[in-house]
Amino acid sequence: MIDPDGYRPNVGIVLMREDGRLFWARRVNRDGWQFPQGGMNTDETPLEAMYRELREETGLDPGHVEVLGATPGWLRYRLPNRCIRRGARGPTCIGQKQVWFLLKMRCEEAQLRLDLTEKPEFDAWRWVDFWYPCENVVAFKREVYVRALRHLAPVARSICADGAISEHDVPALPELVRRRGRG
Repeated sequence: MIDPDGYRPNVGIVLMREDGRLFWARRVNRDGWQFPQGGMNTDETPLEAMYRELREETGLDPGHVEVLGATPGWLRYRLPNRCIRRGARGPTCIGQKQVWFLLKMRCEEAQLRLDLTEKPEFDAWRWVDFWYPCENVVAFKREVYVRALRHLAPVARSICADGAISEHDVPALPELVRRRGRG
């Protein structure tokens, strides 16, 4: 499903522990790390798609997490030209539009499973500091990561220990835009 502007509806998942650290996963057969995310089916709401993607990519069920917040509306990013599939049937997808959810993990780490589907998305994971993904995701996703985390940070701060998520460590968008060619 691609909208008239060429964007595919998608959900992003920021899974957080009580200490403010985030779930960060490595794509199978790649050196790229990212948050869980995935496309929406035509009959799904963003919340339904998020729970489906959560199960597929992390093995967690709704009872394992608490939804703390979501971004209002869609956050968009464009794909680099090398990633746009041309000549395919149907409309060309030029990027993704996403609703991002902040989830608090309410279970033991042993519940995390990357191998529940026939084709897992990830082959490794780790916990990272809250702002780490903004500068370590593939360059074309950096701006949307900053926007999502900036929106979700106040909610995350409200449930974490004092100082776990610093207001002073927020990456500046102009700096990330200048560094787009890297990463």
